[in-house]
Amino acid sequence: MGLFSKMYNLLSSDLAIDLGTANTLVFAKGRGILIREPSIVALDKNTEKIQAIGREAKEMLGKTPSHIVAIRPMKDGVIANFEVTEKMLEFFIKKSRLGSQVLRPRIVIGIPSEITQVERRAVRDAAVRARANEVILIEQAIASAIGVGLPITEAGGNMIVDIGGGTTDVAVISLSGIVTAKSIRTASNEMDEAIIQYVKKKYNLLIGEKTAERIKIEIGSAYPLDESVEMEIKGRDLAHGIPKTITVSDNEIREALEDVVHTIIEAVRVTLEKTPPELSADIVDRGIILSGGGALLKNFDIRLREETSLPVFLAEDPLSSVVLGAGQILENVDLLKKFGQIF
Repeated sequence: MGLFSKMYNLLSSDLAIDLGTANTLVFAKGRGILIREPSIVALDKNTEKIQAIGREAKEMLGKTPSHIVAIRPMKDGVIANFEVTEKMLEFFIKKSRLGSQVLRPRIVIGIPSEITQVERRAVRDAAVRARANEVILIEQAIASAIGVGLPITEAGGNMIVDIGGGTTDVAVISLSGIVTAKSIRTASNEMDEAIIQYVKKKYNLLIGEKTAERIKIEIGSAYPLDESVEMEIKGRDLAHGIPKTITVSDNEIREALEDVVHTIIEAVRVTLEKTPPELSADIVDRGIILSGGGALLKNFDIRLREETSLPVFLAEDPLSSVVLGAGQILENVDLLKKFGQIF
């Protein structure tokens, strides 16, 4: 390694980013995961100035005056608001870097498997405008599989189901490539929306995103729990316009989530049906690995096991699997050559 290369490694801070619909995670080469924050930006509509980004912006959800809006610039795994995404990326990149701010970092970014070339280009452009030197796009299913430690370079079938905020990526991987895959824009955020709509329809009560997410985390499930649980929730009575408190059960929330859970399981079924027989045999032995925040829905693994009659395992750190895999790719030249789409 020449003197310039040594100096570059010392001064630069190459990054791996999981640019998610719900959360953005940033991994710095040699330093691990530095940032794990909501993909939310609070914007003043009058001045077009950003008021807050990430965790601070999420705290503002549903609590801001009318001229301040909390925006999710990513929708269904792709960029919905280019300028705001660029500002958010720039903020997280700046926050992550220890070295010289002169040398632009090389950035590996995880993307859904089936997004269009236009959508890929938008991610690349946002990263470049946020001061990236080189942008490498990696499919989230591959990144997630590497992140959870699957032996994807071997001649054997490995199945990963990554349930993110905006997309669910299902893939069968063998010999360093995706054999068959399906990406659907139904994931964890749709679970929150389903809870909002259920409570609105059944109880005529309006609840916010944060409340819906809390309900999902605390009592949401995909398969009956060992013991039934209830939760008290507050919202606005739509008939009278006043605050109201109700109690909901895990049975009700499971009913609310059924369509979303069913859609994700169907995507797994379709992928299994397209899998070559030899690789199917491997999946019978190795099972299905679940990753992503949505995989933390209580008893989703049990439900999927019941529906497919296959072994199902939850990743050790489902929320971090994509960024950890992207981080390994960033640190391994061979993996970078194999999987990275360099722009």
